[in-house]
Amino acid sequence: MTQLISLLTSAIVFGTVILYGAVGEIITEKSGNLNLGVPGIMYLGGIAGLAAAFFYEMHAAEPVGAIGLVLSFLAAVAASMLGGLIYAFLTITLRANQNVTGLTLTIFGAGLANLFGGSLNNLAGGVGQISVAVTSRAYRAYIPALGGLGNFGKLFFSFGFMAYLAIAIAVAASWFLGRSRVGLNLRAVGEDPATADAAGINVTRYKYLATCVGAAISGLGGLYYTMDYIKGTWSIDGTAEALGWLAVALVIFATWRPLRAIWSAYLFGVLYWAYNYITGLSRGSVELFKMLPYLVTILVLVAVSMRRSKESQPPKSLGLSYFREER
Repeated sequence: MTQLISLLTSAIVFGTVILYGAVGEIITEKSGNLNLGVPGIMYLGGIAGLAAAFFYEMHAAEPVGAIGLVLSFLAAVAASMLGGLIYAFLTITLRANQNVTGLTLTIFGAGLANLFGGSLNNLAGGVGQISVAVTSRAYRAYIPALGGLGNFGKLFFSFGFMAYLAIAIAVAASWFLGRSRVGLNLRAVGEDPATADAAGINVTRYKYLATCVGAAISGLGGLYYTMDYIKGTWSIDGTAEALGWLAVALVIFATWRPLRAIWSAYLFGVLYWAYNYITGLSRGSVELFKMLPYLVTILVLVAVSMRRSKESQPPKSLGLSYFREER
């Protein structure tokens, strides 16, 4: 039982990172924009939040966790939205190829983040020395009375607030896309922008807002990774980028549904960490286990393609730039 609880706890923390990225990308893709720059945006959110917390703690005589939390949160959202705005300008206004632009954004975000991460390490005194312990503790804080309720408490109440915020955002996104007028207009833009335009919907505005808001949510995944997953440090081992690509895969696995993305993210976490709880595995077997989320995604994609269910298909204009004069 202890090992099972440990596995599920690790899966929830792991799943929260990719849940943010997936929900943000679902909102973006519902507008018809295919942003493959999710890993880069997560990098931008992570390094911006870390830098804000680092400079605050470095200059404050007695750092307060709540202040560091607010500053890092706002910095992460601002940097992520800026990344989304760059992507939106290139693909919506200039009508650049969305696949190439997204991949370029990933490379740019990773390079910029590692550059600043290295600089922060130097300021902190050397490689691996950077730490924002006060702010990180604020992110990982939970109510002790609830977390102490045995295995039940450990499984459901021993996480920082961002683990629950991710679920709340996914639920809100599901309601927004399925029940609100603005959300339905956004889906119309993603399905057929020419028809939506003819109906009086401002296609450009919806695409810009969806891309920037989606990027902000994805960037929170990078912030959570930095502040909670690796406890307020910076890593250049490429894990953040791998999680970003898993978030993109999760969008397909969840068939563009935010609510389905919740349990799918945690399932990905279980599949990814299962090798830690199976004895006698060789290194090759471990790497095969790490492939399971991607393998399952491919199988789901094949199944969805064969079924051709309308509810499980991506927006019809996904990846296609819209030029009003061509309608």
